[in-house]
Amino acid sequence: MSRASEEEQTRVFAERTVDLVSESDLRAKLRLGRPLRIKLGCDPSAPDLHLGHLVPLDQLRRYQDLGHVIVFLVGDFTARIGDPSGRRKTRPALTREQVEENAETYREQVGEVLDRERIELRFNSEWMDQMQAADLIRLASHQPVARMLERDDFERRYREGNSIGMHEFLYPLVQAYDSVALHADVEVGGTDQLFNLLLGREIQRAYGQDPQVALTFPLLVGTDGREKMSKSLGNAVGIREAPAEMYGQVMSIPDEALPQWIDLLMSDSGTRISQLKSESISPRDQKAALAYHLVARFQGEPAASEAEAHFDRVFRQHQPPAELPEVEIASNHAEGPRLVDLLVEAGFAPSRSEAKRLVVQGGVQLDAIRAGDPQARVEAGSHLVQVGRRRFTRVRVRIP
Repeated sequence: MSRASEEEQTRVFAERTVDLVSESDLRAKLRLGRPLRIKLGCDPSAPDLHLGHLVPLDQLRRYQDLGHVIVFLVGDFTARIGDPSGRRKTRPALTREQVEENAETYREQVGEVLDRERIELRFNSEWMDQMQAADLIRLASHQPVARMLERDDFERRYREGNSIGMHEFLYPLVQAYDSVALHADVEVGGTDQLFNLLLGREIQRAYGQDPQVALTFPLLVGTDGREKMSKSLGNAVGIREAPAEMYGQVMSIPDEALPQWIDLLMSDSGTRISQLKSESISPRDQKAALAYHLVARFQGEPAASEAEAHFDRVFRQHQPPAELPEVEIASNHAEGPRLVDLLVEAGFAPSRSEAKRLVVQGGVQLDAIRAGDPQARVEAGSHLVQVGRRRFTRVRVRIP
């Protein structure tokens, strides 16, 4: 255990939090003089952790440094239900195979931030797969339907006439029971998880345990600048994105999202953060500093420098990347393949209809000229194909 005082530890626990329920409970647990069991649950609904996960993970690393035990719970059982938090409709449930595949990647990725040697990695299928129907009924008996409908998302969906599956009521109950199974002293999550964390306190009491302390952190807004970062919403930046892709995604965020991204994702000193937020620094330069910092953190300084050079070449100098992937396709037509077919074969689109949409919307350039006709023939030879702002490929068309 750290020799840090109760006051110092309480200050560290409270940093960056939006909700702390409650400080008196936290202090009482710290006075026990043993490492606290601090739970963070994460459903493997997508194969990669994203930058939004860094907000609680960075704080958890500080709790580790104080000597506390981090219990990283992979919700492989709850992922099969689907977290209803913040949802206007039922989330599609994942299959066991999808969950298991995604969960495997979490084992390694969480070690990018936390000390691997001081993580207790658990899966809630350990106890939930063993739970009998009578046990589940007992768990459900501890929470009235009226209380469940107090949740903002459930209340809104009920008021708007949108369906709520009975299984969705089980999600917060199972998450709460996880705290019982783990004997959690503290649980952390985003602000959208406050109901679930507080329910964990109630269920622990019902099962004869001291209630956990609930800590919530701000939700990082996604690359769209509107919704919280989420893989399912398509606005997330994975911590294992290719360096150039991560750099470009950060550079694309709206200016209004910058202050929050700098506050929550810069691990440098407060002075550095204040300098970056200065009005004398342009948003473009702020984004560049942030993008470099994040790529360097996960990929190293050389990769960050290469990503920066790639971005400047493509987006400031309007030149193709220095290194391009190459694809060769063959066509039996004497005048070459149609553009829509080329885009599908080269991997730019999953279907001809999607390829047509890209062309019609002006998102395709062929040899630096915007393409306008999806049915145009592409002659034999080497062609530079650009789709969107960041996707480039050298396509060699061969006519037998």
